Order: sequence, then C-alpha cells, then structure tokens
Amino acid sequence: MISANGLAKSFGGRTLFAGASFRMNPGERYGLVGANGSGKTTLLGILAGDVTPDTGEVSIPKRVRLGVLRQDQFLYRDEPILQVALMGNRELWEAMAEKERLLAAAEGIDSAGGASGAAGAEGTAGAEGAAGAAGEFDADRFSELEEIVQSHDGYAAESRAGAILEGLGIPASIHQDPLSTLSGGFRLRVLLAQVLAGAPDALLLDEPTNHLDILSIRWLEKFLREFRGPMMLVSHDHRFLDNVVTHILDVDYETALYYPGGFEEFRAAKAEERERREKEIATREREIAHHQKFVDRFRAKATKARQAQSKLRLIEKKADALVELPRTSRRWPAFRFEQARPSGKEVVSVKGVSKSYGDNEVLDGVDLQVVRGDRLAVMGPNGIGKSTLLKIITGRLDADAGAVEWGYETRPGYFAQDQEDHFRSMRRRAEAWIGDFCDGRDRGYARGMMGRVLFSGDDADKPLKALSGGEAARLVFCSLMIQAPNVLVLDEPTNHLDMESIEALVDGLRAYEGTLLFVSHDRWFVSRLANRIVEITPDGIQDYRGTYDEYVHFCGDDHLDVDRVVLKAKAKAAQEKRDARRSGARSKVGRRGSPGSKTGRRGLGSRGSSKPDPWAVAQREIKRQDLFERIEELEAELRKIDRKLADPAIYANPAEGKAKELLQQREADTAEVERLMAAWEELEAEIEEGNQ
Repeated sequence: MISANGLAKSFGGRTLFAGASFRMNPGERYGLVGANGSGKTTLLGILAGDVTPDTGEVSIPKRVRLGVLRQDQFLYRDEPILQVALMGNRELWEAMAEKERLLAAAEGIDSAGGASGAAGAEGTAGAEGAAGAAGEFDADRFSELEEIVQSHDGYAAESRAGAILEGLGIPASIHQDPLSTLSGGFRLRVLLAQVLAGAPDALLLDEPTNHLDILSIRWLEKFLREFRGPMMLVSHDHRFLDNVVTHILDVDYETALYYPGGFEEFRAAKAEERERREKEIATREREIAHHQKFVDRFRAKATKARQAQSKLRLIEKKADALVELPRTSRRWPAFRFEQARPSGKEVVSVKGVSKSYGDNEVLDGVDLQVVRGDRLAVMGPNGIGKSTLLKIITGRLDADAGAVEWGYETRPGYFAQDQEDHFRSMRRRAEAWIGDFCDGRDRGYARGMMGRVLFSGDDADKPLKALSGGEAARLVFCSLMIQAPNVLVLDEPTNHLDMESIEALVDGLRAYEGTLLFVSHDRWFVSRLANRIVEITPDGIQDYRGTYDEYVHFCGDDHLDVDRVVLKAKAKAAQEKRDARRSGARSKVGRRGSPGSKTGRRGLGSRGSSKPDPWAVAQREIKRQDLFERIEELEAELRKIDRKLADPAIYANPAEGKAKELLQQREADTAEVERLMAAWEELEAEIEEGNQ
C-alpha cells in the first residue's frame, strides 16, 4: 500500500540515510528504531509528506487516508474534548457540522452557535450559502451530507471516539470540557485519540506512548494489534515494540534496513549479521595477507614471477571487493553508580502521609517502610500521586499530614521527572554545572565523567538551555555518579532517553549496590530492576515483594486491562450514587469497604443482631457474578462490532445492508448492557441491605 524507493536525506554535511527502500502492506506494523538524531522523525515526516527527501520518492495511493500523530497540544484549545477526537476524520466531522448548521438555519436559529465544532464565521457563511434565508431547507445538500455521514459510519463515530478517549484514560465525565482544561500530557492523549478515532487507512505515530500510564499503554497495544492497515511507529519502549510490531526498520549505518519480527528478534538478527560481515572481512584480509607473503617472497625469482603477478592481480581484486563497514550511529553511555558508604538497614519510613491540591486528594494516609537492598518500583495511573510521594520523601514538597524519617547514614540522590528542576540557571554551561559536584577535583576529572555520558569536545560547553531532553537527563545522571549516594530516588528516569541509554542505565542500576526507589511506566525497565512493587490505586496501596512479572501474575492480567477497569469504575460510580441517596451514617469500617469486599462485609455484618439467610446470600452472589460476566461478554461483542464498522469494506455494497444490520445489533447490545447494569446495581443494593 505504501512504498518508498531510494530515499535519502542530509543536513549540512551529515547524511542521515541514503538508499532507503521498503514497502508497507496492510496488516504490517513497522517499528522505526535508531539512535536519537539518526533521522527517525525525519523519515516519518517524509512518509507523511511534511518533509521533502533529497532523492527518492514515496508512493501512497490517493484513496489512502493517513493518520499522523502531530504533537501540537496548543491546537483546538477551546474545542470540547470529544469534538477534538471526532476531528480525526475531517470529511465526516465537517459533514456533520454542516448538517447541524443546515438544520439550525432552516429553523431560523443563529447559525454561529449551531454546530459545536463549527469554525466561526466561515462555518456561518457555509450555512447561509447552503440554506439560504432562514426557514429554507436545502434538501439536496442535506442528502449529500447524509450520504457522507453514512459512508463513514458517522452515527457510531461519537461512541467510537468516546471509547477511545476512555481507553486512553480520559473519563466520559469530562468529554464535553474544553481541551484547555487538560494538562499538556492529557492534551497529547486527546490528539492521539483524534488520530485513532479518524479510522485512517494507515498510521504514522511518533512516540505514541509519551505521557501514557501502563493501563493506557496496554489498551493502545490491543488497539494497534487489531488495526488492519499498514503502520509505522517510533518508540523507545522495548516491551511496547515487542507487543505491537511485526517488522523493524532500523535507521543506522546511514541507511534504513528492514528486519522481520519484533524488537528482540531484530536485535539478535542485527548482531548476527554484523558478526557475519566482520568475519567475512577478516577472512578476506587474511587471504590477502597470505597472497602478499607469496608475492614478497617470490617476486624477484624469474621462475615464480608470473605466479607472483597473478597473485598481485588477485590481491587487487580482493582488496577492491573489501568494503569497510560503516560505523553505527548508536552510542552507549557508561553509567556507573557507586555508594560512598552503605546505609543502615532501615532506609526510610513513611507514616500517615497525606497530600491534597485544592479539593483533589492524591495521597491519603500512606505508610511505607523501605529497607536496604530494596529496588522498589512505585506504579499507578497518571495523577494518582506517584511523583508527589517521591517529592515528599526527598523533602522537595511538604505533606499536609504525616511524617518521613530517613534512616542511619542514608545519603539519597534524586532524579526529577523534569530535569529543569535541577538547574537553577539555564544560562550556565554544562561543564560549570557538573563542576559544582566535583568537590575541588580538577577539570580533567569533570571532563572524564562527562565523557562517560557522551559529552565530548564542544558538548561540554553547551548552555543548559540548549541541551536536548536526553542530554539533560544524562547530565543529571552524571552528577549522581559523582555524588555517590547510597539511595537513588528516580522519577521517570527513562523519559527522553533513547534505547541505548535506557539499556545502559539498566546495566548501571543492576550493578548498583545501594537502595533504589523509582517511578516508571516502562514495563521493560521495571521488569529488569524491581524486586518490590508498590502500586498506588484509588482504593489504597498494594505492596508486593517480588518482581514485576511475578506481581502481574499475582494480580492477574485483568488489572492491566483498561476495559475491565472502566467497567469497574462505572460500577463504583453507581455505588457512590446509591450511597449518596441512602440516609443514615455508616460505620467507619462500612465506609471503607467496597461493594462485595471482605472488609465491607465484615464491618457491616458485625453490627446487626439478625443474620442473613445463607442460601439467599449465595443465590444473590451467583446472580451478581452472572450479570457481571454477561456485561463483559456484551461489551466485548460491542468492541467487535465497532471494529467491523471501522472497516471500509463493509460499505462497499450498501444493498447487502451489513452496516445497517450491525448498527441495529449495536443499539440492541448497548440497550442490553444498560439494562444489565441497572439490574446489577439493584442487586448490589439488595446484597448490601441484606448484610445490614
């Protein structure tokens, strides 16, 4: 479907890639990998038509609609979130907006306020041109627009966009709020939803997992695996690539090479290919040396002169065939963290820590004990309070309540999620900033330490404000290497790092003998380091002593399934509504217990003198479980229907009526889910009243 032939691009005297040729077919998902600055984003821009190659061409059929992730969070600031997501299919969105304007004009309503997504005066003019004077109705134009809406399955578009937004962690309760009410990271989620909701034929995604938590990353993986068109994406997340892509396009050695399989398969194949070529060159060099010895020995002898000349020609031929292997653009920093002296056994104690930002309570009575040797990963959805907890622990933020006590001989080192938090003046030079940590050591020591993290030559003289995100992160790690703390507290340390730096960081931290406390959404990174998992949830803290993979097995993979989490959230919201309606105060234990939880049943059951009928209780429990499973089945069926409705092939023959049949089935299933949810809520109330 998409083919590239002989692509080349240079900047100044530096060649990013040349002779890059590949073809992307439907169902193929390419991971575009390479070092920072190797040209990945440039190549993606060429495919999207945003960048012009020096040579070569890209062929994309005219009928193919590209979905391109453009991370400009300042677009659409005043538009409702759901409308921004719907804009992914521009033709459909404009047709729906014009339909609303036509109806508004026909009813004599001011067309400027008719369509929620209309573009001001231009939209008003369009309505007046289509409808004429107030009260008139252009039936022909309305019919044309209706045809466009039907061809794009427009009546399911809003539901589809809403489901995608929820999958990316944006709840339905705020879908009508302006985009400007979200933080920068969540705005980028909406822009990703816009691309996915547009039902494109092909996807080009640059770092789609940026600012996503693990739940949203897992949802995105499932969505992308089910996408039927060709796809190319850039990501530094090892596990995400392995879970999604079917091919790797590696930008290295001043070209782009294709490898089948996932990321781990690519790494093995690339290393094997490099080793094979190096052995081949070494063999040829040995052959040349052997022939040269013969020439040197017998060149002067008349009886061997002819043979010597033949050997010389053979040497020249072999030498011409030798091709020097190009140098890789990848570079690995040498992270080496040491502790000046070990800490005591008790590293840090957190007791009853609470923190709120206005009405938003992010931490409530957190208790945590960290001991020497812990490699503790703090996990949870965005906005739950992970970074807040680390800042409170390191004394960079005051808690509203509770206390933090560091143990004997502890010397913590902190890495902030935003590296600018470490820099007082952005005008200072990188070398001068590192010099502050060198305690009187000479300039050669500072330069040597900076060289370990890939600052060489003029790089050390860069002002802090000129550093890229990856350079700033490596510089902060350099300062931690110099300080030699016995406790490392790291907040999203892999942000801005390329794959080589992430791998080097893992190696450095695995060799580190101190205590590690960190926040990360990179599952590969967490799985390589953590021996203890602390997950912060809305219901409290889950503390598990074991690896990440063991924790996932312990919890069951469902706790990382966003669809199941959304369903639970709906059930919880329904329960809260019932609680608000119900009069009378509950006991303290009863308030803490969730519907059906052991804590809640014990707390409520201990108050009453009469015991509920065990048979009736058992029957209600069975019915509740049946309802829950039926709801899950129907929601899975709805997702299948939505995927079918997103396939353009279903509209190829309108006479068959497949799209209409699916829409009717979707309406029926949606109504059934709502009915079952109501029955589930009613049964929950009965169970709770019976326990009282």
